[in-house]
Amino acid sequence: MNNSFGNAARLTWAGLRALLVLTLVTGVIYPLAVTGVAQGLFSGKANGSEIKADGRVVGSELIGQTYNLPKKNPDDAEEAAVPDLKWFQPRPSNGLGSNSVNTQYSLILSGATNRSGDNEELIQWVKDAKAAVVKDNSTATYKVKPSDVPADAVTSSGSGLDPDISPQYAKLQVHRVAEKNHLTVAQVDKLVADHTDGRILGFMGEPGVNVLELNIALKQLTEK
Repeated sequence: MNNSFGNAARLTWAGLRALLVLTLVTGVIYPLAVTGVAQGLFSGKANGSEIKADGRVVGSELIGQTYNLPKKNPDDAEEAAVPDLKWFQPRPSNGLGSNSVNTQYSLILSGATNRSGDNEELIQWVKDAKAAVVKDNSTATYKVKPSDVPADAVTSSGSGLDPDISPQYAKLQVHRVAEKNHLTVAQVDKLVADHTDGRILGFMGEPGVNVLELNIALKQLTEK
């Protein structure tokens, strides 16, 4: 009886020691080590790839933003957003939705449109988006042709939060942005060129332009 009790006590103590050691290693030491390495070597990425302007965080280089005019009625959820055309515009975000489960929080849910390529609603969205891009970006001295409109100007990404646009879409907006901000086309064109990222290692992915970073640079240029 005593031997059985003693064995049980030893096994319990051994199990408790293993639990304490594993908790210390995997719950304290390992997380601290990973956090320390991340903060020391990749602090920017570890903290959300934040983008700062005027001394404060204004977004992340990984998450797209919209650049719309203020709503006439802020409480009207059905009021259509109107783009503020003095800024470079991102990709459409038709896949975004609002949180309807717990309305205590004003959350935006990301996602794709989940429409097939031959879906009539999606086709109409693309047609409407193309017409808007042609209309919004045509100026008195520069006319956009429907054939000039790239795919990313009229289709949303899988998450609806793509932070980048193609160099083609950025250049298509140059004349409109220059006109709205009283800048020269050459100034804005150089801005786009300076903020165009090439392929990773020269062959992976596609060139892109981060819209938030580009608009921050645009704001700084207009304030000079």
